[in-house]
Amino acid sequence: MRKGLVSVSVAVLVSVAAVGCGEGEAEILVEGTTPATPYGGPLHVRVPELGEDGPRAARIESGAAGRALECDGGIHAGGAGESWSEGDGGGTPEEGLAAWFRIEQPDVPRSGYRVEREERDRVLFSYDVGGRTKVAVVVARNRANAPGWGPETSASCDPAELPAGFTDSQGYEIWTDSHGNRVPFAALHGSAGPSHCDWQRAHFLALGREPGGRLYARDPDGVLPDGMLTAPYDGDVPLPAGARDTGHRRGDRALWVVDGDPSKIYLRTPDGVEAWPRVAEGMGCR
Repeated sequence: MRKGLVSVSVAVLVSVAAVGCGEGEAEILVEGTTPATPYGGPLHVRVPELGEDGPRAARIESGAAGRALECDGGIHAGGAGESWSEGDGGGTPEEGLAAWFRIEQPDVPRSGYRVEREERDRVLFSYDVGGRTKVAVVVARNRANAPGWGPETSASCDPAELPAGFTDSQGYEIWTDSHGNRVPFAALHGSAGPSHCDWQRAHFLALGREPGGRLYARDPDGVLPDGMLTAPYDGDVPLPAGARDTGHRRGDRALWVVDGDPSKIYLRTPDGVEAWPRVAEGMGCR
């Protein structure tokens, strides 16, 4: 994690593919016009290093970028960029935005940004969904020991607030609620196991945000190490008495739970019901 960058999503043993890794700057498009009511706060906000994680830290350490967000829920990630070298800085604000993608490798869309506010030495770029800012980047010119234009602060909303086309392409597993609305990634998300630990045939589902979040796993092929699961995975079980449909769906999968028993979750599919056990505390792919 880059110094000053705070992410408040649940870690699910798997990292979503970084956007723009190895891609050229030509793919970054800046388009659109200034919004009718742009962000009116300061573009430069003193950013302390809090030495902590969580939404509060992300909001504070992301400075002006965090203040410019218009999230439906909490902030997902944010922070201050490190000083850039002479070779990293750009000659224009747009090149400073390109430097942000190159240096930070953020998990956000690469196109569709526009200039929301301009000052002499700072420019705010925003990525909007439905007229609301979901990603904000402040680029600055000629900071101390950082010539040219480069990223000063950045922040983004929960991935579930970004377009489905983007999140699907990046491997985010976004669920929906009983009304068909996208459930915040910080509250519920799944992922395949990491291939570098040879766990790709397993699957994980995280409920809630750390430290109180819980992680569950599907392991039909027994690829996870001994002691990782608090109980065996079972791919064919009856729904227990008292099981409750949460209303959460992803494709043909429905999430059921038993209130008061966090040891397992139940995934109902057209083929039956699977019991996913909880992952033991402290277990993960190294």
